[in-house]
Amino acid sequence: MRPSGRKTDELRPISIETGISRHAEGSCLIRVGDTHVLCTASIDEKVPPFLRNSGLGWVTAEYGMLPRATNTRMRREAKDGQSGRTQEIQRLIGRSLRAGVDRVALGERQIVVDCDVIQADGGTRCASITGGWVALRLAVNKLLKAGAIVTDPLVDPVAAVSCGIYAGQPVLDLDYPEDSEAGADGNFVMAGSKLIEVQMSAEGSTYSRAQMNSLLDLAEKGVAELVAAQLAATR
Repeated sequence: MRPSGRKTDELRPISIETGISRHAEGSCLIRVGDTHVLCTASIDEKVPPFLRNSGLGWVTAEYGMLPRATNTRMRREAKDGQSGRTQEIQRLIGRSLRAGVDRVALGERQIVVDCDVIQADGGTRCASITGGWVALRLAVNKLLKAGAIVTDPLVDPVAAVSCGIYAGQPVLDLDYPEDSEAGADGNFVMAGSKLIEVQMSAEGSTYSRAQMNSLLDLAEKGVAELVAAQLAATR
């Protein structure tokens, strides 16, 4: 029995509220259970120096957690500099979102996706990727509407979900109580039905090839449901 009472293949309740920021070209507040992340997308008509005169666009991301996103207060990273964990997560978000973008169609401009965790209960990087794509979709819609680009550069929706081995069985979408006690857990990032990245590790015990296959099946099911929520939010 899962602590939340959910079935092994059941996601936490999901909601995506768009138009949260009046200034950002795209924004949403994504809630995956008790994990809440504010995602904004900002369009910059310049690209990083290494892409100048290349004709290619760029999508990058930044990630952070508010001091009381967790059960004890954290110091603001602005005081001490970014942790290795933060840098690793924002790089994951950036490369995940880029995997679903035709950078030629985007044109020589950059879109920066900011993901700020308001409340954490497991799966913050997955929620950030899923919500970040919604913010990106809304920003790209503005470019299309303005005629700044003529071809939609977003090839596939990009979403992510965690899966793991909890109490000896594969489960979908771990919350914090499960994540903290899982024998193995991982994050699965997908563009449609295609894998972008899998981060999987044994925490308390090893896992078999059959269990890994079960986790992939769960991830595919979960991502399909997340994509449906993304598309409903951006229609």
